[in-house]
Amino acid sequence: MKFSVQSLYTWYRDLIRNPKYRWWVILGTLLYFVSPFDIAPDFLPIVGQIDDVFLLTLLVTEVSGLVIEGFKARRGNIDANVEVQATDTTKDSTSSTTVDVDAVSVK
Repeated sequence: MKFSVQSLYTWYRDLIRNPKYRWWVILGTLLYFVSPFDIAPDFLPIVGQIDDVFLLTLLVTEVSGLVIEGFKARRGNIDANVEVQATDTTKDSTSSTTVDVDAVSVK
């Protein structure tokens, strides 16, 4: 089995996006942050804080991303309902629908 930082990040991200385990992962991350038992002990000058800062940054990034996605989804549902109502009242046989797609390359 190969270990990589990317696989660890992907595992953490998938786990925190799962609603069943989300709060357990957040609680575990916060407990790890305040715990004196770390991968790199905190009494080491710089190395001791790197793992805490990395994990806390990862937690804040993922939780803020989830909040933003939830906000956009709620706002998108409201905007979609308004747009559907507006297009229903002005149906025209000559109108066309344009779909704008942001392309992303996949490796």
